[in-house]
Amino acid sequence: MTEFIIALMTILAELEGVLHIGLAAVGSGIGIGLLGMKAAEATGRNPGAAADILKIAIILAALIEGIVFFAIFLA
Repeated sequence: MTEFIIALMTILAELEGVLHIGLAAVGSGIGIGLLGMKAAEATGRNPGAAADILKIAIILAALIEGIVFFAIFLA
């Protein structure tokens, strides 16, 4: 019985490491999708500000992707 509990705890520890990386990747994907949607909407409303919107969107996309790298390093 003790071996089973140890094996179960090992499996759960490995799954927890993979699970938080997967959740960070899914959240990052959703965040970048929302960012792209809102950037396209803002560009449609004000085409003259397209360059500024693009700059801000690229910076924010890089920051959002950084969350996944933190999750990988913490695994």
